[in-house]
Amino acid sequence: QVQLVESGGGLVQAGGSLRLSCAASGRTFSNNAMGWFRQAPGKEREFVAAINWSGSYTKYAGSVQGRFTISRANAKNAVYLQMNSLKPEDTAVYYCAAGDRSTVLGVRYDYWGQGTQVTVSS
Repeated sequence: QVQLVESGGGLVQAGGSLRLSCAASGRTFSNNAMGWFRQAPGKEREFVAAINWSGSYTKYAGSVQGRFTISRANAKNAVYLQMNSLKPEDTAVYYCAAGDRSTVLGVRYDYWGQGTQVTVSS
């Protein structure tokens, strides 16, 4: 059974940092692009960041560019999201997802985690 499990969420003050982790099990995703998404209350799920299979290419939403960094450790079948300079508008449930191909361009996400809550207080 394939599982993606996020961790590292929590409550932080504005300006603070959090590091989210996503651990995959059931199969290896070392050849797949991975992504992070988020969903705030009353809003649709939105793209946050993505990384190709090797980590050589990353893509970010404009709202997090320069503040968030996506990375991966293929040996651990894991992907991470370092979030700095957090703002109240970053409050959401954050989900990691595994893509259907090695590249970010044109990727479709086949597997999703259950999400981890990030709350940023002002």
